[in-house]
Amino acid sequence: MALKVWLEIMQQAAAGSGALLLAALKQAQVTMVRRGDGDDEPASLGIVLFAQADAALLRALPACCRQARVLAIAACGQPPSCAQQRAVLAAGALDVLPWTEGAIDAEQVLARLRRWQTVAQLLESNAVRRHLVGDSAAWRGLLHRVVEMAAFSQASVLITGETGTGKDLLAQLIHRLGNCTGGFTILDCATLSPELAGSELFGHERGAFTGAAGARDGAFALADGGVLFLDEVGELPLPLQAQLLRAIQERKYKRVGGNTWQPTQFRLVCATNRELEGEVARGAFRADLYYRIAGWRCQTPPLRERQDDILPLARYFLAELAQQPPPPLDAAVREYLLLRDYPGNVRELRQTVTRIWHRHCGPGPITIGALPPEERLLAPGWPDQHFEAAVRRALHLGLHLSHITRCTADVAIGLVLAEEHGNNQRAAARLGVTDRALQIRRKAAACAAQAAAAAQAAAPAAPAAP
Repeated sequence: MALKVWLEIMQQAAAGSGALLLAALKQAQVTMVRRGDGDDEPASLGIVLFAQADAALLRALPACCRQARVLAIAACGQPPSCAQQRAVLAAGALDVLPWTEGAIDAEQVLARLRRWQTVAQLLESNAVRRHLVGDSAAWRGLLHRVVEMAAFSQASVLITGETGTGKDLLAQLIHRLGNCTGGFTILDCATLSPELAGSELFGHERGAFTGAAGARDGAFALADGGVLFLDEVGELPLPLQAQLLRAIQERKYKRVGGNTWQPTQFRLVCATNRELEGEVARGAFRADLYYRIAGWRCQTPPLRERQDDILPLARYFLAELAQQPPPPLDAAVREYLLLRDYPGNVRELRQTVTRIWHRHCGPGPITIGALPPEERLLAPGWPDQHFEAAVRRALHLGLHLSHITRCTADVAIGLVLAEEHGNNQRAAARLGVTDRALQIRRKAAACAAQAAAAAQAAAPAAPAAP
């Protein structure tokens, strides 16, 4: 696998290690490029070599990490403290390698870079982009973790999250990327009745019970070689949990009415909108089963935490409905979709877009008249309840009005600058301030961030455990 990587040496003290690493990477057939050299296909992988995790490093790292997946290497005699390593990760690096002076291990570096490049390629593949829409930070971060876990492990997976957040889509993604030879078997645990649960899970022999006219395979047999997806696993009653635990542990089962143990091999993926830790604490869910199904766990974010994805999702649903390039959305319709509340998350957004589509007719953009009459006056103004909740949380934390105001302005400035690709003049116009005022505000924010980073880097390491 060809690798294109840039190397940034942040401090002169690390230059010697940088020369050794550069030579080792070139010997391993890695193409080294300059960061931000204007290449048509810029490198998506980067290495930052540093000697001290100081304020200058923490200030420079975010810009590097916005361009690529970055491995930070501490090439110094004294490894950085745990607090300093956490600060480097918080600045955007994906991992930190502490090296003692002169110790260069290129295989450590190559293993991580190859893994990250494979994950990046999978994230941009049709297997992901065609089925899982969204580019918000929360959604892309989740997909990165799910893709890596699906492609590089066979661990059981527990997916939690509110209803309508795409848990089933993630389960299907794990099947697509997991190199399975078998199919994708779904069992909705909420629909299992105690009388037929054994047959649904394990199958039955002919004559095992009244109405069993012939032998039948259950979910464990159908999932052999593939993925068994237990949806709403939190709804299982305790007796069924005991049966399920034994079969999962031993990877063997008996059909109802049968005497022969049947082997089966599958990857187990479970989903629930319940908080299973709380269910375990109150005795409603077996702790041993929980730890069996939660070999790896992820939580889907609700739509209110990925609002940047609302309009892309709406366009995706419209394209599905139109079966061709969809008509654009009028400004009033976009405002309605962005300000509307979605208790049912993405599933409710899909239903809302479907209702709008069925009322739209003719060429041109979808206009406000396509909104259902009962919903035309429901779109809230701004500030909405999400903003109010954020302010309320700040007040509960004891923050003063000046701090809340400053943080709100800083977030707005950061978002607009990102959308305008760092163009100060366009960002100032959108914010309704002068170019000079925005420059002053950015400089003040940078100084404050530098002071905070310096304080964090200078924090003493936690004492070692006895």
